[in-house]
Amino acid sequence: MADYQVVIAGGGPVGLAAAVELGRRGIHVLVIEPRVTVSHARPRCKTVNARSMEHLRRWGLADELRKRAPLSTDWSQDVVFCTSLTGRELSRFSGVLGLVAEGDRFPELGQQAPQYVLEELLRDSVGDLPSCELRTGLAVTDLQQDAAGVTVTATDTHGTSTRVTAEYLIGCDGPRSAVRPLIGAAYDGEHALRPNFGMVFQAPGLSELVPHGPAVHYWVINPDAPALLGPLDREGTWWMIAFGADAETGARDAGQLIDAATGTTTGAVILSTDPWTARMQIADRMRDRRVFLAGDAAHLNPPLGGHGLNTGLGDAVDLGWKLAAVLDGWGGPALLDSYAGERRPIQERVIREATANMAVTSAELLADNLDAADEDGERARLTAGERIQATKRAEFHSLDLVLDIRIEESPVIAHNPSALAGSRLPHAWLDGQSLYDDLGSGFTLLVLADLAASEAVRIGQAAHSRGVPLSTVNLSGHHLRDRYGADLVLVRPDQYVAWADDLAPEPARLIDLLRGECPVATQGATT
Repeated sequence: MADYQVVIAGGGPVGLAAAVELGRRGIHVLVIEPRVTVSHARPRCKTVNARSMEHLRRWGLADELRKRAPLSTDWSQDVVFCTSLTGRELSRFSGVLGLVAEGDRFPELGQQAPQYVLEELLRDSVGDLPSCELRTGLAVTDLQQDAAGVTVTATDTHGTSTRVTAEYLIGCDGPRSAVRPLIGAAYDGEHALRPNFGMVFQAPGLSELVPHGPAVHYWVINPDAPALLGPLDREGTWWMIAFGADAETGARDAGQLIDAATGTTTGAVILSTDPWTARMQIADRMRDRRVFLAGDAAHLNPPLGGHGLNTGLGDAVDLGWKLAAVLDGWGGPALLDSYAGERRPIQERVIREATANMAVTSAELLADNLDAADEDGERARLTAGERIQATKRAEFHSLDLVLDIRIEESPVIAHNPSALAGSRLPHAWLDGQSLYDDLGSGFTLLVLADLAASEAVRIGQAAHSRGVPLSTVNLSGHHLRDRYGADLVLVRPDQYVAWADDLAPEPARLIDLLRGECPVATQGATT
């Protein structure tokens, strides 16, 4: 018998999210993470998007993240483009990044929060789950697998190794993943040529000098320091990216770059630096038998738009509920086979759109006379503003990418006859409550018409006979039938629609397909 049902290599946000998804379903999980504590030196991702917040809501963690976030959602919903932090404004976008409600479209606003805030919250959540264990100070260094399971070798900083066994292993160990090469996988894709230099600095009182008002972040368009920067808290801690600055230049001229970008002498105290180059890469395989890749171990994209971490959280959720279903005995082989097929098109689209965002940064928006006080300056700023609006809008208003990507092909989704199948369930407020809060932890069958009640019973009986967890929610009194286009909508644990229609001629066959025991050809074990 294995020591654990699932071992997760890497306890960053993606690995921890996978542990939460599994642990809330009672799966015995071990997370192995080299870092003993979560560092606050580098904030990394700062956008937890609306879709990720829906997962946090499902886990009961959304409100707690907002309490811990240094900046609330009402701090600002704007992105400002300017010649310096204290200079002339060129353009702005409002209502960005899902920070403003849009009727029924989603139940949770996005949240700006440094990655370490989310990571600490997820560590606490894993610690609260009886079936989960987090071991720090160790890194996965080797693995062996066979038909029965996976033997995982973890090594500490002194070179001492221990071995544990598991039924499955998830590699969430980042760009330098040890798991990826151990399953024969490798990145495909490119590096950007231009270097960038990230910094975190302390400059109390700086925000009081900014004439543009609070913003999620500020794009600085000037030749001395084309940059992107923003506040991490209200106590004067800021992050900044100096575009085009290599590690040597950044380390030597950090203070000058900050002063040029802010347009004032800050006397900034540098708290950390982080030279980086954008990478647009995806692993050539995401699975080898009992071992899976998720998050940065599987794919990398430029950070502009805030999609990287959020895409990884989507990986964790998709794989988490499917692994739990298989381990609980009701999920079939096609369920795990579907992981790569469902996630890879999403990952590829995110890489494409983030790469397009990275194609126009502050450096590409430079122009003469942007700070001039005369008519030439006014014309230059007007032209710059028009270009900014034309080239950057998609970066800040990207809810179609966050919420509306449809799973076009999957062996565990009944795509016909409804176009709704494969889509995230359209959200609705019902008497002030989120429809999502009525969904069960397994499958949920929404009954949208009184005449469909008997059909719902047949589907429920088919699910029960196969051990598939399915709850039924009668919404016939809420007039949603026309919106969803079917009397019955069957929703997966991840809030995606698995099937929608007025009746199921063969309920048993339908349930078998959705649980991965479908009588059709499935993808191979290595995808």
